[in-house]
Amino acid sequence: MSPSAAEGGARRSRRSFAGARPVMEDVARRAGVSKQTVSRVLNDHPAVRAETRAAVLEAMRELGYRPSRSARSLASGRTRMLGVLSFDAGRYGPAAMLTAIDAAAREAGYLVSSIALGTAGRDTVVEAVDRLSAEGADGVIAIAPQRWVGRALAETALGTPVVVLDDAPADGAPLVTGDSRSGARQATEHLLALGHRTVFQVAGPAGWTSADQRLTAWRGALEAAGAQVPEPLFGDWGAESGYELGRRLARSAEVTAVFAANDQMALGVLHALHEAGRPVPDEVSVVGYDDIPEAAHFLPPLTTVRTDFAEIGTRSLRWLLHRIDGAEPPPSDALVPAELVVRRSSGPPPGR
Repeated sequence: MSPSAAEGGARRSRRSFAGARPVMEDVARRAGVSKQTVSRVLNDHPAVRAETRAAVLEAMRELGYRPSRSARSLASGRTRMLGVLSFDAGRYGPAAMLTAIDAAAREAGYLVSSIALGTAGRDTVVEAVDRLSAEGADGVIAIAPQRWVGRALAETALGTPVVVLDDAPADGAPLVTGDSRSGARQATEHLLALGHRTVFQVAGPAGWTSADQRLTAWRGALEAAGAQVPEPLFGDWGAESGYELGRRLARSAEVTAVFAANDQMALGVLHALHEAGRPVPDEVSVVGYDDIPEAAHFLPPLTTVRTDFAEIGTRSLRWLLHRIDGAEPPPSDALVPAELVVRRSSGPPPGR
């Protein structure tokens, strides 16, 4: 080859690798393999030898090659993109689940398109589902804490696999959730076992699946023990509502034990009891729910029920990938256990 021809080839190579975005042919040339082999590596084909896969991946790194979603879709019939519908995403539980889903999806080679919705109606849910469908989502995870969300999802025609967190829609889509009934029962039985005659509840808002389940389990545990069932007080999951309801509870000498349906409301109750001069746990015991990271640093440290939100998110992703592949995971994988974490905010009632 003449020097001028060699220089021209070098210039073309530099343009290919430096001037323009690298393409699959560039990776194949650098790795010394066919374009089909590069495609197989991109789609995790089992027939590719380990050393060949390593050479292709090294070529991608050297060239800065980033496969387009459309190219992978054409090769595999999938977009490698998952959709997530999230409601009330500012709260600790949904945010923790979304973080876990995103991490597990990336590890499995998927991108996540997340749509955060507030408390809205059916039309908003349908619009969000339509958007995910238009993006070609291989599957959808819906963090659906309110019962109306499940009903709205059931009315949409997504046409792709769906997994629901907290409340399953009527069409039988798989449900992955924490065991709120067991957790609330553990919290109530813990306070009764300490000697309290009954347990008052600061409940979550009606219509929220976890709030309703915790309310039902609390009432059932009291009835099973032959204890009085006080009227529950309904909050909105926030510390301010817990504080306002806690002020009402603090005025009654009958109140020696309070179960709050989440830790933020429990924090408000602790604040109200402190202001009223009713020390915790010497006069009133308080138990929360969720075990948020700050719970161990409340004053006093909060006894609570731990929900493994990261595990719920990871399991939901695993379920969804099973459904995308046409397989059904075992039902035992659906319910994530709840665990009572005893700290210093609970103790025997006064005089015990």
